[in-house]
Amino acid sequence: MIDILTIGNDVLKEKATLIADIDENIKTIINEMIEILEKKNGVGLAAPQIGEKKRIFITKVPGDIIRVFINPEIIKTSQELETYEEGCLSIPGVWANVVRPYAIGIQAWDINGKLFKIEVDGVLARVIQHEIDHLNGILFTDRLNDKQRERVLKIYDRKCKSK
Repeated sequence: MIDILTIGNDVLKEKATLIADIDENIKTIINEMIEILEKKNGVGLAAPQIGEKKRIFITKVPGDIIRVFINPEIIKTSQELETYEEGCLSIPGVWANVVRPYAIGIQAWDINGKLFKIEVDGVLARVIQHEIDHLNGILFTDRLNDKQRERVLKIYDRKCKSK
């Protein structure tokens, strides 16, 4: 089983590269990501979180199917913003309130190389935005003010030291 990279790993701060061809290697990475996401009981996982600097992420929001997004691009955002508590498999054990658009439109390619566009809101929209941030080298802690970020990182450090 591949490990999930945690905060402090430089790969998490780098921008992922576009996928030119959805070949067997890409499909293998996606299948590994699905296995990891299910084992960790997460709602989303981006390829950089497992050390693959590729523009791929998957989602598995409760009550929804597993979704695969390759070379995703947000093409529309709502004016309405929502604050919601977020966590991250790369910063395990800590959560903080993050403000994001409530609804988005996104286009991406699926695992079979077919372009699709969808409009989503609520939790799925939030998870997609969180995962796209990973593809751009942004962690949810980067979206917090300095005081909030410091508090969250102190909690994370304490949890790591107590293991």
